[in-house]
Amino acid sequence: MSRLTHLDEKGHANMVDVSDKAVTTREATAQAVVKMLPETLHMITAGEHKKGDVLAVARIAGIQAAKRCSDLIPLCHPLMLSKVSVELTPQPESDAVLILATCKLAGQTGVEMEALTAASVAALTIYDMCKAVDKGMVISEVKLLEKRGGKSGHWQVNP
Repeated sequence: MSRLTHLDEKGHANMVDVSDKAVTTREATAQAVVKMLPETLHMITAGEHKKGDVLAVARIAGIQAAKRCSDLIPLCHPLMLSKVSVELTPQPESDAVLILATCKLAGQTGVEMEALTAASVAALTIYDMCKAVDKGMVISEVKLLEKRGGKSGHWQVNP
């Protein structure tokens, strides 16, 4: 088993030194799911929400969150992201919205945390905008789906 990279030899938390790592293209995709009442999903997809376009606001929130990840997660490196995409897909068959967030850069460290942060904040934004009509919404299945680049190469979740 690998040792935890954010702990030094004394067990103290530290930011990993990536200065000797090669600059490579790195990409990661994460997801989140927001389950809700059928009426809430209809309100979102029909554009009937009084606060505006829920999915558009959640997309922008996710993009902003990826860009600010190092401000939220203490030991994350600030990154120059070259791409952030947040796709929100209503799923009427399960009364949910599926969120897929992808982050990409050419750099010395991965973008998994940025993708996970983007998906999470997009889900939280949906909850925030719709909580007045559906406090029982559930955010679930927040997970990394795939990452590419760096020393560990390509990884993806088992289907």
